[in-house]
Amino acid sequence: MPTQLFERSRKGEHALLIQPHAGGPPDEAELEEFAELARSAGATVATLVTARLDRPNPATLIGSGKLEEVKAACEASGADLVLVNHPLTPGQERNLEKALERRVVDRTGLILDIFAQRARSADGKLQVELAQLKHMATRLVRGWTHLERQRGGSIGLRGPGETQLETDRRLLQKRVDMLQKRLEKVEVQRTQMRRARVRSEMPRIALVGYTNAGKSTLFNALSGAEAYAADQLFATLDPTVRRIVLQGMPVVVADTVGFVRDLPHELVAAFRSTLSEAREADLLLHVIDAADPLREERIGQVDAVLSEIGAGDIPQLLVYNKIDRIEGAQARRDAPEPAAGDAGPPLPGGTVGVARERVWISARDGLGLDLLREALAARVAQRRIVGELALPADAGRLRARLHALDAVRGESHDEHGWRLQVDLSEADAARLAAQPDGAVLRPLLPEVEADPTL
Repeated sequence: MPTQLFERSRKGEHALLIQPHAGGPPDEAELEEFAELARSAGATVATLVTARLDRPNPATLIGSGKLEEVKAACEASGADLVLVNHPLTPGQERNLEKALERRVVDRTGLILDIFAQRARSADGKLQVELAQLKHMATRLVRGWTHLERQRGGSIGLRGPGETQLETDRRLLQKRVDMLQKRLEKVEVQRTQMRRARVRSEMPRIALVGYTNAGKSTLFNALSGAEAYAADQLFATLDPTVRRIVLQGMPVVVADTVGFVRDLPHELVAAFRSTLSEAREADLLLHVIDAADPLREERIGQVDAVLSEIGAGDIPQLLVYNKIDRIEGAQARRDAPEPAAGDAGPPLPGGTVGVARERVWISARDGLGLDLLREALAARVAQRRIVGELALPADAGRLRARLHALDAVRGESHDEHGWRLQVDLSEADAARLAAQPDGAVLRPLLPEVEADPTL
């Protein structure tokens, strides 16, 4: 497969940023996050141009007048790269490059570039490459001269008459098919590893949160591991799993990729093995930057992605990290149902979060980690179901699944079926109860309806 699909200049990383916005002034927080994404990709921000989009231009997204303004700003600032904080169609990207005579990258392409730099594990690299190739496949369109040359018709080049464009598409699709098969094998291996952890009866905890909230720093503090942690967006991409002990109880803790507003759907799909650690957890540690003025908005954005991947109903413990950045803030553990208005340290400007069960810590300084461990131990201890189960004679498949989970502590058999002494996590019980033959498990669950999506 050709290593260079497009004949476009890649000199420098001096970037002009285009921030499209609807009516009203642009969102300053969104502008800063976009600039930070550009810096995380290795670009130097030359200047920023905002563009109001009342009626997006189907050919170039922005209007002709704004296009001239952007071109003049590129020439004045010396920018040789244009980053657009908005998804672009292949046609829009091509037309912008032609008009501006510079490389143009949309939001999805920018995040993919960051992911390509940060992926470390073999399967993480495979996932990034697959997402990049799928994104690139839609951009294999006419407009680059070397893709339009006919292979047949010249001495030494006669053949089926396939264009270089068609050749690149065919080779790209072969590479995509190969990557998908390799990732399917990786997913099977990860599933077997997760099943082994389930059979060992260890509860599963996954750290989730907005990117740069301090998940990896907290993961290192809890587990004693050395996962990469830095003050940058998407510092961690690959899932890291460690075993820790909470008040004598062994627990599996997993670090996951950080979320961001408007995370492209193809990235959510590509990182299914990382996100499956969150989807199959018994408890989510939702790590939040306590000093972020938009922390409540960030919580909503993370919850939206969790719902999208099927983890929206998994219990959460909110961990407000970085209290060292809030003057006068102290480590504390909120009661499960704190009184109205008692929502923890206020932010500058008086903003107070919504009252929910949470712990306020500084993972960097080690403040409040003992409180967090106590909260985790209490939550993990509450998430197990112990009881007796009567299975009819035709429930052999359900009995086999309970044995596969190593949840059977004793059993007897008579003409009516089996009587099992079971000990399993509430999450596993809910998943089994949602199956067609799992109704017998429902009396053991708390007084809530089993979610069929579990």
